[in-house]
Amino acid sequence: MKTYKPTTPSRRKMVTIDYRKILTRSKPEKSLTHGQKRSVGRNSQGRVTTRHKGGGNKRLYRDIDFTFDKRNIPARVMSVEYDPNRSAFIGLMQFKDGEKRYMVLPKDVKVGAEVVTSETAAIRPGNRLPLKLIPVGTFIYNIEIKPQGGAKLVRSAGVFAQLIANDGGYAQIKMPSSEVRKIPELAWASVGTVSNDEYHLINYGKAGRSRWKGIRPTVRGSAMNPVDHPLGGGEGAQGAGMKRVKNVYGKGIRGKKTRGPKKYSNFLIVSRRKTGKKRKGN
Repeated sequence: MKTYKPTTPSRRKMVTIDYRKILTRSKPEKSLTHGQKRSVGRNSQGRVTTRHKGGGNKRLYRDIDFTFDKRNIPARVMSVEYDPNRSAFIGLMQFKDGEKRYMVLPKDVKVGAEVVTSETAAIRPGNRLPLKLIPVGTFIYNIEIKPQGGAKLVRSAGVFAQLIANDGGYAQIKMPSSEVRKIPELAWASVGTVSNDEYHLINYGKAGRSRWKGIRPTVRGSAMNPVDHPLGGGEGAQGAGMKRVKNVYGKGIRGKKTRGPKKYSNFLIVSRRKTGKKRKGN
Protein backbone atom coordinates (compact mmCIF):
# COMPACT_ATOMS: atom_id res chain seq x y z
CA MET A 1 0.00 0.00 0.00
CA LYS A 2 1.07 3.59 -0.64
CA THR A 3 0.70 6.43 1.87
CA TYR A 4 1.36 10.13 1.32
CA LYS A 5 2.88 13.07 3.16
CA PRO A 6 0.05 15.17 4.69
CA THR A 7 0.54 18.19 2.43
CA THR A 8 -3.23 18.79 2.55
CA PRO A 9 -6.01 17.54 4.87
CA SER A 10 -7.23 15.14 2.18
CA ARG A 11 -3.74 13.69 1.69
CA ARG A 12 -3.34 12.91 5.39
CA LYS A 13 -5.36 9.69 5.43
CA MET A 14 -5.21 8.82 1.75
CA VAL A 15 -4.09 5.23 1.14
CA THR A 16 -3.78 3.73 -2.34
CA ILE A 17 -2.32 0.67 -4.00
CA ASP A 18 1.22 1.04 -5.30
CA TYR A 19 0.35 0.11 -8.87
CA ARG A 20 3.91 0.63 -10.13
CA LYS A 21 5.04 -2.47 -8.25
CA ILE A 22 2.21 -4.63 -9.60
CA LEU A 23 1.09 -3.53 -13.07
CA THR A 24 3.25 -4.26 -16.09
CA ARG A 25 1.37 -2.30 -18.76
CA SER A 26 -0.36 1.07 -18.75
CA LYS A 27 -2.46 0.97 -21.95
CA PRO A 28 -4.93 -1.83 -22.73
CA GLU A 29 -4.97 -4.05 -25.82
CA LYS A 30 -6.87 -1.94 -28.35
CA SER A 31 -8.60 -4.86 -30.07
CA LEU A 32 -10.15 -5.93 -26.75
CA THR A 33 -11.63 -2.55 -25.77
CA HIS A 34 -14.66 -0.51 -26.75
CA GLY A 35 -16.67 2.44 -25.47
CA GLN A 36 -19.66 2.04 -23.22
CA LYS A 37 -22.45 4.07 -21.70
CA ARG A 38 -22.74 3.34 -18.00
CA SER A 39 -26.22 2.95 -16.55
CA VAL A 40 -25.21 4.81 -13.34
CA GLY A 41 -28.06 3.28 -11.36
CA ARG A 42 -30.84 4.06 -13.86
CA ASN A 43 -33.13 1.62 -15.62
CA SER A 44 -34.28 1.68 -19.25
CA GLN A 45 -36.80 4.41 -18.40
CA GLY A 46 -34.13 6.61 -16.87
CA ARG A 47 -35.44 6.24 -13.34
CA VAL A 48 -33.09 5.78 -10.39
CA THR A 49 -33.10 2.17 -9.21
CA THR A 50 -29.81 2.29 -7.28
CA ARG A 51 -29.10 5.42 -5.28
CA HIS A 52 -25.75 7.21 -4.93
CA LYS A 53 -24.54 6.54 -8.47
CA GLY A 54 -23.82 9.02 -11.25
CA GLY A 55 -21.15 11.14 -12.89
CA GLY A 56 -17.53 10.06 -12.81
CA ASN A 57 -14.83 9.78 -15.41
CA LYS A 58 -15.45 8.12 -18.74
CA ARG A 59 -14.28 4.52 -18.84
CA LEU A 60 -12.96 2.37 -21.66
CA TYR A 61 -14.47 -1.08 -21.39
CA ARG A 62 -12.18 -4.13 -21.52
CA ASP A 63 -13.77 -7.31 -22.92
CA ILE A 64 -13.20 -9.91 -20.20
CA ASP A 65 -13.48 -13.62 -20.97
CA PHE A 66 -16.01 -15.12 -18.55
CA THR A 67 -17.14 -17.93 -20.88
CA PHE A 68 -13.79 -19.78 -20.96
CA ASP A 69 -14.82 -21.67 -24.07
CA LYS A 70 -11.24 -22.34 -25.24
CA ARG A 71 -10.67 -25.76 -23.72
CA ASN A 72 -7.37 -27.67 -23.55
CA ILE A 73 -5.41 -24.75 -25.07
CA PRO A 74 -2.79 -23.31 -22.69
CA ALA A 75 -2.57 -19.53 -22.35
CA ARG A 76 0.35 -17.43 -21.11
CA VAL A 77 0.01 -14.28 -19.01
CA MET A 78 1.43 -11.44 -21.12
CA SER A 79 0.72 -8.53 -18.76
CA VAL A 80 -0.97 -7.51 -15.51
CA GLU A 81 -3.29 -4.53 -16.05
CA TYR A 82 -5.68 -2.19 -14.24
CA ASP A 83 -9.37 -2.26 -15.12
CA PRO A 84 -11.51 0.76 -14.12
CA ASN A 85 -14.66 -1.35 -14.39
CA ARG A 86 -13.78 -3.86 -11.65
CA SER A 87 -11.79 -4.10 -8.43
CA ALA A 88 -9.58 -7.05 -9.44
CA PHE A 89 -6.56 -6.90 -11.74
CA ILE A 90 -6.89 -8.35 -15.23
CA GLY A 91 -4.32 -10.21 -17.30
CA LEU A 92 -3.79 -10.23 -21.04
CA MET A 93 -3.68 -13.91 -22.03
CA GLN A 94 -2.20 -15.22 -25.25
CA PHE A 95 -3.25 -18.71 -26.24
CA LYS A 96 -1.09 -21.20 -28.09
CA ASP A 97 -3.14 -20.58 -31.25
CA GLY A 98 -2.29 -16.86 -31.09
CA GLU A 99 -5.64 -15.49 -29.85
CA LYS A 100 -5.58 -12.89 -27.08
CA ARG A 101 -8.16 -12.45 -24.32
CA TYR A 102 -8.49 -10.66 -21.00
CA MET A 103 -9.07 -12.65 -17.82
CA VAL A 104 -9.60 -11.77 -14.16
CA LEU A 105 -6.27 -12.69 -12.61
CA PRO A 106 -5.88 -14.80 -9.48
CA LYS A 107 -3.53 -13.87 -6.67
CA ASP A 108 0.20 -14.63 -7.09
CA VAL A 109 -0.02 -15.32 -10.84
CA LYS A 110 2.77 -13.37 -12.56
CA VAL A 111 3.70 -12.51 -16.14
CA GLY A 112 4.90 -15.63 -17.95
CA ALA A 113 2.72 -18.05 -15.98
CA GLU A 114 0.67 -20.56 -17.95
CA VAL A 115 -2.97 -21.41 -17.25
CA VAL A 116 -5.39 -23.77 -18.96
CA THR A 117 -9.10 -24.63 -18.97
CA SER A 118 -9.24 -28.41 -19.05
CA GLU A 119 -10.66 -31.42 -17.23
CA THR A 120 -7.07 -32.67 -16.88
CA ALA A 121 -5.62 -29.37 -15.62
CA ALA A 122 -3.47 -29.35 -12.49
CA ILE A 123 -4.92 -27.87 -9.27
CA ARG A 124 -2.98 -24.62 -9.63
CA PRO A 125 -4.05 -20.94 -9.37
CA GLY A 126 -5.66 -19.78 -12.62
CA ASN A 127 -6.44 -23.24 -13.99
CA ARG A 128 -10.11 -24.05 -14.58
CA LEU A 129 -11.90 -27.37 -14.04
CA PRO A 130 -15.39 -28.79 -13.40
CA LEU A 131 -16.37 -28.65 -9.74
CA LYS A 132 -16.57 -32.44 -9.51
CA LEU A 133 -12.83 -32.69 -10.32
CA ILE A 134 -11.70 -30.07 -7.78
CA PRO A 135 -10.61 -31.44 -4.37
CA VAL A 136 -12.72 -30.57 -1.33
CA GLY A 137 -11.29 -27.63 0.59
CA THR A 138 -9.88 -25.84 -2.48
CA PHE A 139 -10.31 -22.07 -2.82
CA ILE A 140 -12.09 -21.16 -6.06
CA TYR A 141 -13.42 -18.11 -7.94
CA ASN A 142 -15.09 -17.30 -11.31
CA ILE A 143 -17.78 -19.88 -10.56
CA GLU A 144 -20.57 -20.83 -12.94
CA ILE A 145 -24.14 -21.10 -11.62
CA LYS A 146 -25.05 -23.64 -14.29
CA PRO A 147 -22.87 -25.60 -16.74
CA GLN A 148 -21.69 -23.56 -19.76
CA GLY A 149 -23.35 -20.46 -18.27
CA GLY A 150 -20.17 -18.43 -17.85
CA ALA A 151 -18.49 -17.28 -14.65
CA LYS A 152 -21.00 -15.38 -12.51
CA LEU A 153 -19.93 -15.72 -8.88
CA VAL A 154 -16.87 -14.61 -6.85
CA ARG A 155 -15.14 -12.13 -9.16
CA SER A 156 -14.29 -9.16 -6.87
CA ALA A 157 -10.84 -8.28 -5.59
CA GLY A 158 -9.42 -10.52 -2.88
CA VAL A 159 -12.43 -12.80 -2.49
CA PHE A 160 -12.69 -16.57 -2.74
CA ALA A 161 -15.18 -19.34 -2.20
CA GLN A 162 -14.41 -22.76 -0.78
CA LEU A 163 -15.56 -26.13 -2.06
CA ILE A 164 -16.69 -27.97 1.08
CA ALA A 165 -18.57 -31.06 -0.21
CA ASN A 166 -19.80 -33.03 -3.23
CA ASP A 167 -23.12 -34.80 -2.90
CA GLY A 168 -25.97 -35.94 -5.16
CA GLY A 169 -24.75 -34.23 -8.32
CA TYR A 170 -24.15 -30.92 -6.55
CA ALA A 171 -21.09 -29.25 -5.11
CA GLN A 172 -21.56 -27.33 -1.87
CA ILE A 173 -19.76 -23.99 -1.97
CA LYS A 174 -19.11 -21.67 0.96
CA MET A 175 -19.44 -18.18 -0.50
CA PRO A 176 -17.55 -15.05 0.64
CA SER A 177 -20.78 -13.93 2.36
CA SER A 178 -20.68 -17.12 4.53
CA GLU A 179 -23.68 -18.54 2.63
CA VAL A 180 -23.41 -22.23 1.74
CA ARG A 181 -24.93 -22.92 -1.64
CA LYS A 182 -25.32 -25.92 -3.92
CA ILE A 183 -24.12 -25.65 -7.53
CA PRO A 184 -24.27 -28.43 -10.15
CA GLU A 185 -20.98 -30.31 -10.06
CA LEU A 186 -20.70 -30.11 -13.86
CA ALA A 187 -20.31 -26.32 -13.61
CA TRP A 188 -16.76 -24.98 -13.93
CA ALA A 189 -14.68 -22.83 -11.59
CA SER A 190 -11.16 -21.42 -11.48
CA VAL A 191 -8.69 -22.41 -8.79
CA GLY A 192 -7.30 -19.73 -6.48
CA THR A 193 -8.15 -16.37 -4.93
CA VAL A 194 -8.98 -13.22 -6.90
CA SER A 195 -6.07 -10.77 -7.19
CA ASN A 196 -5.72 -7.34 -5.52
CA ASP A 197 -6.47 -8.57 -2.00
CA GLU A 198 -5.38 -5.21 -0.53
CA TYR A 199 -8.25 -3.42 -2.29
CA HIS A 200 -10.31 -3.14 0.92
CA LEU A 201 -7.53 -1.06 2.53
CA ILE A 202 -7.90 1.82 0.05
CA ASN A 203 -8.88 5.19 1.57
CA TYR A 204 -9.94 7.77 -1.02
CA GLY A 205 -9.03 10.60 1.35
CA LYS A 206 -11.50 13.13 -0.06
CA ALA A 207 -15.01 13.33 -1.43
CA GLY A 208 -13.75 14.36 -4.86
CA ARG A 209 -12.15 10.99 -5.55
CA SER A 210 -15.49 9.30 -4.86
CA ARG A 211 -17.10 11.58 -7.45
CA TRP A 212 -14.41 10.66 -9.99
CA LYS A 213 -15.38 7.02 -9.40
CA GLY A 214 -19.06 7.77 -10.05
CA ILE A 215 -20.09 7.53 -6.38
CA ARG A 216 -22.53 10.25 -5.30
CA PRO A 217 -23.03 11.41 -1.70
CA THR A 218 -25.15 9.52 0.82
CA VAL A 219 -27.40 11.81 2.86
CA ARG A 220 -28.64 10.76 6.32
CA GLY A 221 -32.37 10.12 6.44
CA SER A 222 -32.67 12.17 9.64
CA ALA A 223 -31.30 15.21 7.76
CA MET A 224 -34.13 15.07 5.20
CA ASN A 225 -37.67 16.44 5.28
CA PRO A 226 -40.61 14.20 6.32
CA VAL A 227 -41.77 14.00 2.70
CA ASP A 228 -38.42 12.55 1.63
CA HIS A 229 -37.71 9.95 4.31
CA PRO A 230 -39.46 8.16 7.21
CA LEU A 231 -36.78 9.52 9.59
CA GLY A 232 -36.97 13.11 8.30
CA GLY A 233 -38.22 16.26 9.99
CA GLY A 234 -38.05 17.76 13.45
CA GLU A 235 -36.10 20.61 14.96
CA GLY A 236 -32.57 19.44 15.67
CA ALA A 237 -31.51 15.81 15.91
CA GLN A 238 -34.42 13.46 16.58
CA GLY A 239 -34.72 9.78 17.37
CA ALA A 240 -36.28 7.43 14.86
CA GLY A 241 -39.59 7.57 16.76
CA MET A 242 -40.52 4.06 15.68
CA LYS A 243 -39.90 0.52 16.78
CA ARG A 244 -37.40 -0.22 14.01
CA VAL A 245 -35.34 2.02 11.75
CA LYS A 246 -36.51 2.20 8.12
CA ASN A 247 -34.84 3.04 4.83
CA VAL A 248 -36.04 5.64 2.34
CA TYR A 249 -38.62 3.16 0.99
CA GLY A 250 -40.09 2.49 4.44
CA LYS A 251 -38.65 -1.04 4.59
CA GLY A 252 -36.89 -2.36 7.67
CA ILE A 253 -33.09 -2.50 7.85
CA ARG A 254 -30.46 -3.93 10.25
CA GLY A 255 -30.96 -7.67 9.94
CA LYS A 256 -34.04 -7.57 7.72
CA LYS A 257 -34.08 -10.54 5.35
CA THR A 258 -34.16 -9.30 1.77
CA ARG A 259 -34.16 -12.57 -0.15
CA GLY A 260 -37.53 -13.27 -1.74
CA PRO A 261 -39.43 -16.23 -0.23
CA LYS A 262 -40.27 -17.54 -3.72
CA LYS A 263 -36.89 -17.04 -5.38
CA TYR A 264 -36.21 -19.82 -7.89
CA SER A 265 -32.91 -20.85 -6.31
CA ASN A 266 -34.02 -21.03 -2.67
CA PHE A 267 -33.82 -24.82 -2.70
CA LEU A 268 -30.09 -24.55 -3.49
CA ILE A 269 -29.30 -22.61 -0.30
CA VAL A 270 -27.94 -24.98 2.35
CA SER A 271 -27.14 -22.29 4.93
CA ARG A 272 -28.15 -18.62 4.82
CA ARG A 273 -25.49 -15.93 5.08
CA LYS A 274 -24.87 -14.51 8.52
CA THR A 275 -25.91 -10.88 9.04
CA GLY A 276 -25.90 -8.32 11.82
CA LYS A 277 -23.45 -7.66 14.63
CA LYS A 278 -22.62 -11.34 15.16
CA ARG A 279 -21.33 -11.49 11.58
CA LYS A 280 -17.98 -9.98 12.70
CA GLY A 281 -15.37 -12.64 13.37
CA ASN A 282 -17.31 -15.47 11.67
